[in-house]
Formats: sequence, C-alpha cells, structure tokens
Amino acid sequence: MVHVLGSRTLLRPTDPDRSRAFYGEQLGLAVHREFGTGPERGTVYFLGGGFLEVSGRSDTPLTPGLALWLQVEDAAAAHEELRAKGVEIVRPPVKEPWGLVEMWIADPDGTRIVLVEVPAEHPLRYRPGI
Repeated sequence: MVHVLGSRTLLRPTDPDRSRAFYGEQLGLAVHREFGTGPERGTVYFLGGGFLEVSGRSDTPLTPGLALWLQVEDAAAAHEELRAKGVEIVRPPVKEPWGLVEMWIADPDGTRIVLVEVPAEHPLRYRPGI
C-alpha cells in the first residue's frame, strides 16, 4: 500500500466507480467511511493526516490546474508498487533541486497527483540543534 502521510480534498469524478477502483484498489487507500447508495455514493479514503472524499459525479473532468500533493515515505517503493498495479506513471521519482523526491501520476480523470518524499536530511524534517 502507498503510505500517504497528509492531504485533504473532495473529488467529483466523471466515473465514480472507475475512480473508486483507482483510489481504493490501485493506490490502495484505506476506506475511512462510505455513505449513500448507488453509483454516486460517497467513499472517504484515509490519507494519514487527512481525507479524500470521492462522491457525486461531474459531467466534465476537474480543472487542469488542480493537483493533489500526497506525501509518501518512499517514492521509489511507491513507484514500483504502482507500476506493478498498472498505474500510469507520468514521471518516475526524481530528486528535485530543492531536495524533495517527486513522482507524478494521474487519476482516471487526469487529475495530477504528485507523490512527494521528504528525505530524512531535508530541512522540512531535520533541523540541527532542535
């Protein structure tokens, strides 16, 4: 399972069943709760420090400017796991000049998802003297 450490958002997908399969089966996110009935029922996934609610339906995909940023413990392990599950990898893990390791994927509606690893030595995690 991809170990997501924090995020929060609400998605209204064009195909709720397809999106639930992506987030629940391919990404392996744990279900926090479900509500309603039928194909547009709501499913709330646990994201470590937040939740992702997939509910309702939209006639069109979300705005192309929207992106989810999800922190993972190990981007390389997430890459291997998601690739084996058939998730389209938009960009494999790359250590950015600012020190974070980022990998890009997309959900079935094309919503950009950036999986971010914060290395132990990065200033976001390690501050000498504290």
